[in-house]
Amino acid sequence: MNYTLNQLQIYLKVVQTMSITKAAEELNLTQPAVSIQIKNFQAQFEIPLIEIIGKKIYVTDFGQEIAKSAEGIIDQVYAINYKTMAFKDQLLGRLKVSVVSTGKYVLPYFLTEFLKNNPGVEISIDVTNREKVFQSLENNEVDFSLISTDVNSPAYDYIDILENELYLVGNPSTAALNPKFAFQEFNKELPLIFRENGSGTRKIMESYLKKQGIHALKKIELMSNEAVKQAVMAGLGYSIMPMIGIKNELKNGQLAIIKRSGLPISTTWKLIWHKEKNPSPVARAFMKYILENKEAIRKNYFE
Repeated sequence: MNYTLNQLQIYLKVVQTMSITKAAEELNLTQPAVSIQIKNFQAQFEIPLIEIIGKKIYVTDFGQEIAKSAEGIIDQVYAINYKTMAFKDQLLGRLKVSVVSTGKYVLPYFLTEFLKNNPGVEISIDVTNREKVFQSLENNEVDFSLISTDVNSPAYDYIDILENELYLVGNPSTAALNPKFAFQEFNKELPLIFRENGSGTRKIMESYLKKQGIHALKKIELMSNEAVKQAVMAGLGYSIMPMIGIKNELKNGQLAIIKRSGLPISTTWKLIWHKEKNPSPVARAFMKYILENKEAIRKNYFE
């Protein structure tokens, strides 16, 4: 056997994402580069690791065992590096965070200086929906999660880091129609555009509509905040969206706010973690950094 640490890391990422393309994106590599490394890694085994059927990846039982071993080897390498850096009084390790999709507009500003001050820290960010964010916490897959809805369980602790406001928006033409959002309009006019089930933004939107006595039959459902934004800009309908993700589009006139009773809806971005998780030195350092610097970050980037 003559496989490299780099091949182990690439193979593990492909298994985790079940996609050559997604693995390449997360590793900041080209798709051909990942494919070549996977091919070279597979060549060292007589038994197949993965199978591709109809452009879909399937990991064999043997491949799953190799992935577990690869993860253990990589963890040991990080442990060795950590011990080395610890003797030099430097922070080293991985910080894993899951964020709801709109959180990608927030988290980077709370990471930049922390990573600059701690070059030995690596960051892994999983952008998904609210339901999967909580699954990652329950499964002990991440150190922290970033959400913008209430924490309704005593199993979690959290830090409030930023206010979040959501507005009803359309593109300039659809907003000019000034819809009243009566029941009949959703059979005749443009529909509401929703995020998928499990999304925190969808829960907020449904709660608002219910309070307004609105039961929309005609609607579009999309899988990401960016997809919703593009659909609204294209004039397909209306949606309730967080200000943090639409500032530029409002500024350049691609979107327009529609004023309605009960809007904007205010929530708070929260960095949350499971109370029973034993935080790593990196996680403790990041928590301390957030507590000490969140006000300055808010003033510098969000006011």
